[in-house]
Amino acid sequence: MSTDKIAPSLQPPQHTGEKGSEKGPNSTTAYRPPTSDESFVSDDAAAAVEVIESGPPPSELPFSKGRCIALVATVTGASFLNTLSGQAVVIILPTIGRDLGIPDSRLQWIVSAYSLAFGCFLLLWGRIADIFGKRKIFIWGSAWVAVTTVINPFLPNEIAFDLFRALQGLGAAANVPTAIGILGTTFPPGKAKNYAFSCYSAGAPLGAVFGNLIAGFIAQYASWKWVFGVIALMAAAITVAAIAIIPPPKHTLHQEGATVKASVDWLGAVLVTVGLLALLFGLTEGNVVGWSTPWIPVLIVVSIILVVLFVLWQRHLEKTGLRAPLMKVSVFRNPQFSAAMLIMALFFSSFNGWLVFATYFFQDYQGLNALQTTLRFIPTGVSGVITAFVVSQLLSRVPTFVLLGVGNFCVSLSALLFAIPIPSDTIYWAFAFPAMVLSVFGADTAWPCLILFTSHALPQEDQAIGGGLVNAMGQVGRAIGLAVATAIQTAVMARERGVSVQEVGAVKEWEEASLLGLRAANWWHFALGICSMSLVLLAFRGSGVLGGKPAVRGSDRVEEQPAAVVETTGEKTAERRGDEKV
Repeated sequence: MSTDKIAPSLQPPQHTGEKGSEKGPNSTTAYRPPTSDESFVSDDAAAAVEVIESGPPPSELPFSKGRCIALVATVTGASFLNTLSGQAVVIILPTIGRDLGIPDSRLQWIVSAYSLAFGCFLLLWGRIADIFGKRKIFIWGSAWVAVTTVINPFLPNEIAFDLFRALQGLGAAANVPTAIGILGTTFPPGKAKNYAFSCYSAGAPLGAVFGNLIAGFIAQYASWKWVFGVIALMAAAITVAAIAIIPPPKHTLHQEGATVKASVDWLGAVLVTVGLLALLFGLTEGNVVGWSTPWIPVLIVVSIILVVLFVLWQRHLEKTGLRAPLMKVSVFRNPQFSAAMLIMALFFSSFNGWLVFATYFFQDYQGLNALQTTLRFIPTGVSGVITAFVVSQLLSRVPTFVLLGVGNFCVSLSALLFAIPIPSDTIYWAFAFPAMVLSVFGADTAWPCLILFTSHALPQEDQAIGGGLVNAMGQVGRAIGLAVATAIQTAVMARERGVSVQEVGAVKEWEEASLLGLRAANWWHFALGICSMSLVLLAFRGSGVLGGKPAVRGSDRVEEQPAAVVETTGEKTAERRGDEKV
């Protein structure tokens, strides 16, 4: 890459007084904290130096320390609650099925209904948040989750129960991507932003862990309905905290005249929503009705066609400028950004899949009750908190590819420990305990790198969309990975039992066929982790340190930033400067 495009050793710009720099190099500008819809992240390194040299150096914290901590805790609650809501239900599925009369073959829809709605509406809610303001959509999304969750356990039949689970996922699709957008546009690059994203990143894996813990204790000592009550109380607390703590934006596109009808790409929204819904539905149902059922492959092919049409339509909108696209296809021209999205899908599939099958191993194969299973996940919570703190310190010191590589390696190793033929009656501390620690250590190391990279790589106006995109990749990867893992497990169990896949039945306690099926699925999770790690080493090697601070006034050098971030955003400088008044 030529030096005029700002290589990793970034060069200060020449101030020419051109449009796009409202102040001359000798002027001073009073610093004010950013709102939830504004950002210090510049289009390229030159713009970053231009902003900083035109005024006093920005404070590390945009608000008081207490308010910053409260803001990070509030938006992290969205990520935490999202995965907690999914994992907590896994523990109590058998009890729900007995109480509502739901057969085992359809129990998975209690989990899948939430995931489908969440994954399919992420990009649409991200665009709506860019119009009405991230704060407003975050608040309404959290409130919606609270209301629908508190109603859920009182519904008497399967269809209504699954419908409200989907409505909960719809609310989560609104507040999770806006949470990333709020962090990305509130904190300037530096230690504060590293802390913020590390804490937010810890929310997802810890939510899955505490979902097991909370559901296990409640199922043991109270009614399963209280699991939904606790989730609703958490969502309500997040809503109240968001109203009090998240600063309102100075302006929004809606206040400037933009409307949802005119500004949202509704054709694109329909294409991507229906396409992802069909894809996730087909992958989920394939393991229930059998992959040889004619409508399963047809549905998957149709879904892929719809997703391809969505990409082509987004490319057309971006080229012609007829309307703002839901997703700027041009960002995928950068190899590292494309690799980061693929890594997100592979990594989340490996980690989340291992977490699900570890639950199966303890609860279904070893025959442990919900509380006993819960206790075995406690080390993941402890190690997750410690890891979040350590990684926040490392983001500004250790190259990104090292952190990403180590994170993927640890998650792969945790799956390997459950895949190799260790005697199933081996004590917990010999193989399961280290697997628990390694899994969350890996997740809390790799996940903040991925979302911080996404935040740096996209301009301010695309922060919420970026949050939706990275989460959508994780959800799609999870659905595909889990479907394949389940198919592998089922095929191995059917072979060992000498029956067809449709007749294979459930996992049985201490049965050899069941154990071999679980191990085969974890070999798949191990392979996903290794593929993700290999992609990290290929795409991110030499990428530099991602979490460094920008240059301060009077400095003769600019903090090194990854070339990929500069290349992705540098091409947008002229476009953004021309669009700032829109």
